[in-house]
Amino acid sequence: MAQNQKIAFVTDDGNSISSHFGRAMYYEVITLADGKVASRERREKAGHHAFAHGPHEHDHDHKHGAMVGPILDCTVLVARGMGQGAFVHLESAGIAPVLTDLHTIDEAVAAYAAGSLQSNPKRLHDHGQGH
Repeated sequence: MAQNQKIAFVTDDGNSISSHFGRAMYYEVITLADGKVASRERREKAGHHAFAHGPHEHDHDHKHGAMVGPILDCTVLVARGMGQGAFVHLESAGIAPVLTDLHTIDEAVAAYAAGSLQSNPKRLHDHGQGH
């Protein structure tokens, strides 16, 4: 693990990890320094709600880019589920997506710091081509 590392969690309340990347309202960004939480901040996150009925409603590359933009300084994103398109977009931005079975950010931070945070590929959704 890097000495200082930023990890983004998708959330609606700052405590629980959202079950769907695209629907979450915020990122909770945790900075780990030597395996301990050095800082924590909440960032606005564009989501499906921001694109409904807009000019980019069906432009998935634009949507994913807008969603990922606020966390380009992070190396990992943790969610409880996401679509294939978002997963690929995160990877291409250099952010490792982790799809966890854990429910709270604190549980996942502790597991990550201990080197035991698991990604469950069954939490990857196939929304159809282009999503």
